[in-house]
Amino acid sequence: MSEELEHHARSTGGAASTATQRMHLPDIELPPNLTAGAIGIADMANAFGVTHRTLHFYEEKNLIAAGRAGLMRIYDTAQVRRMAIINACRETGMPVAVIQDLMEALSRAVSKDEANSIFLHALEVRRRELAAEQSTILRQMHRVSALIGQSAGLSGEANDNVSADDLTATELHCLALMSEGYAPTRLMRALKMEAPQVTELEAEIIRKLGAKNRFQAVAKAVLLGIIH
Repeated sequence: MSEELEHHARSTGGAASTATQRMHLPDIELPPNLTAGAIGIADMANAFGVTHRTLHFYEEKNLIAAGRAGLMRIYDTAQVRRMAIINACRETGMPVAVIQDLMEALSRAVSKDEANSIFLHALEVRRRELAAEQSTILRQMHRVSALIGQSAGLSGEANDNVSADDLTATELHCLALMSEGYAPTRLMRALKMEAPQVTELEAEIIRKLGAKNRFQAVAKAVLLGIIH
């Protein structure tokens, strides 16, 4: 069956399919359990965890090309390999326009080694972009935490050495529930404790965090990264 589809893909895919048959592509792992040869659109979508609409979109962007077997859209082995690269790039958040540029660069590669080099360079560029984004997000998180601490009337220095290791598992669980707005009555049910036990537990958490009340305790825990 796959050999017949492969023949249809080659014979009906047009110039784009013929060109990609000769294209050097980088080494990349294909999804498991893919049959050898050409596959139908349903198998292509299932293998890469995408929708038929996504595959149509990639075709519109000239990233992949489909052949036909009757009314069914089919993809030869070259298109499956292209899709593996495209899907990997999308998983990193690489924009479609950048992937188009990457595939265009790969189309000019004269060897497998050059194709691998082009692909690795694109991944390195994306890694640097993600590192920059991560740095920005961390700065924003620290700023948000500082503002939370200020709003709660906390100084940026009091009990800064407190960590999750200083709290018991029950205290951490209770603190997480407090951050979700659990009132003492709900804490009693969630923790399966009596009122005096919950009161004592909250008081110990507040003491360890150097706070004045439960709101400040939660704010301080967020500020120190104990809870999120």
